[in-house]
Amino acid sequence: MLVCEIMNKDLKSIDCNRSVLDAFKMYRDTKVGSLIVIDKDRLVGIITERDLIEKTIGKDINIALVKDIMSSNVITISPLDTLETALKVMKKNKVKKLPVLSLSKLKGIITVTDIAYARPELTKRFIESWIKPRWDD
Repeated sequence: MLVCEIMNKDLKSIDCNRSVLDAFKMYRDTKVGSLIVIDKDRLVGIITERDLIEKTIGKDINIALVKDIMSSNVITISPLDTLETALKVMKKNKVKKLPVLSLSKLKGIITVTDIAYARPELTKRFIESWIKPRWDD
């Protein structure tokens, strides 16, 4: 199965120069797991719930900008990659969400949850190989 078959195409994006308060509101209103951060229609980052919680402590969210708290080293995947490849990329980079790019254009996003619904047997192997060893540490 390919990434393009199950990726979410309904992306929620926010401009990197918007306030962190705007990101909080968008996150609340859209009820998504992450916000794609763009600058002039180009992917420049991603904001997850963890970013909003951990990176805003001590900041004035009315003044701080999205680009100040986003994760900018975004790992991406191609829509023609397999779900197995997506899980390997997630495991290697310790991420749960991958924006999907084709010819440098944002096409969607795929998450561990998406894969869990589409291919539960892959998710079981993923959990056993990545998450379970971390519990034993």
